Amino acid sequence: INKGVAYKFKTQPVDPSDPFRGKYINLNYDLRTFETNDTLWERQDEVYVYLDTDSLGFAKVNQVSKMPLNLAKDFIVAEVSWYNKKEKTLNFRLPFNRYYMEETKAYDAEVAVRNNQRDSIQNNTYALVYIKNGEAVLNDVIINEISIKDYVGMED
Repeated sequence: INKGVAYKFKTQPVDPSDPFRGKYINLNYDLRTFETNDTLWERQDEVYVYLDTDSLGFAKVNQVSKMPLNLAKDFIVAEVSWYNKKEKTLNFRLPFNRYYMEETKAYDAEVAVRNNQRDSIQNNTYALVYIKNGEAVLNDVIINEISIKDYVGMED
């Protein structure tokens, strides 16, 4: 986290429970596709996803590759879900899809996020992820610019 670059990823979370790992929010991301004419993708292949940020500071895909490239851009290693030949779109899963929380607050956090996403306001929930050399650390989930840990505390 100290040396990585922070990226914001728009989310759509739900709250499952893993009896072996505890309570967490499962995160689904808006960022999960990229248009490419390369059709030789197989399910579960590694894909190197190179990032930029949009005008609002959210992560966006600059380029994808089957192998590491010598680019001066941050990247993450994701997993190929499938390639849509009709739309020429590569679908992938990001590796940081679980945000673990104190068990007593995970359900409240999921409800807060779901209720916030129903607002008429544009989706203002995102994951704050630090990235360096292909490694990613999910640091926080933010609702209306407030950490979910603090946001859930406010709901009490």
